[in-house]
Amino acid sequence: MDQLIPVELGTVQETLLITLAGRARESVKPKPILVDPKAVEIMAALDNPSASLTRGSRRGPEPTVLRTAILDTWVREFLAAHPDGTVVEIGTGLNARFERVDNGRVHWLDLDLADTIALRRHFFTDTERRRMVAASALDDSWFDLVAALPGPYCFVAEGVLLYLPEAEVRAALTAVAARFPDATVLFDHYSADMMRHQHRMADKGAMDARWAWTGGEPESFAAQGLRVTDSRAITDPPPALRRSLPRGYRVLLPVLHRVLPKGFGLARFRTDSAPPA
Repeated sequence: MDQLIPVELGTVQETLLITLAGRARESVKPKPILVDPKAVEIMAALDNPSASLTRGSRRGPEPTVLRTAILDTWVREFLAAHPDGTVVEIGTGLNARFERVDNGRVHWLDLDLADTIALRRHFFTDTERRRMVAASALDDSWFDLVAALPGPYCFVAEGVLLYLPEAEVRAALTAVAARFPDATVLFDHYSADMMRHQHRMADKGAMDARWAWTGGEPESFAAQGLRVTDSRAITDPPPALRRSLPRGYRVLLPVLHRVLPKGFGLARFRTDSAPPA
């Protein structure tokens, strides 16, 4: 691009730079967990992104990159079972998950707030199978767009729900489960210790965004009509991903399990036909 793109985002939305920068750093390592050329391209095109949000290690594996890789693996497993299904990326940020997992048949919606989608349109375009939608994760304005696409459905929310009010998130998930039975839902969850750690790191890095809650224990979402089908720490990746990791990272996983704050996990759910009464 001839001209750098300014970053003009809300306080929570700008946290997308954390994961974007992590994927870009990982992609240029000799033996990366994942390769994301789009992240490298976007980071080079942004005008003066916040240093407090984009700094990180160029050596060991970054927790957010491991999180992304696990979710990529689960989405690939969904597409292996349902190659013509639909994936909805809730709070998509500047993620290029579609580019990383596209099987040539999946239908896809990238959902985020208007300022993020406006920035995203500098780097991504709508296609016959992939569309960007400016909407809140907390309302149902986009449900009809999803329902018009082929099922089954997979909803992915990475690093998003914990910034939103718990009661509103649970209400939104209840609505998703009621409208889309037998769908797959993927998101991250944390412990109270991890939340305190995030707030300390945010204070140290002069970052304004704070988590509103931890994301809850996976089993607690039974009340929203979500049944846990897999739950794991980021240091315990699915077998398919573990086998593909560079040997050095596989050796580091037990170390990371000991030193990372406890309670950094991911859960995969299936929506019931109707939430429990």
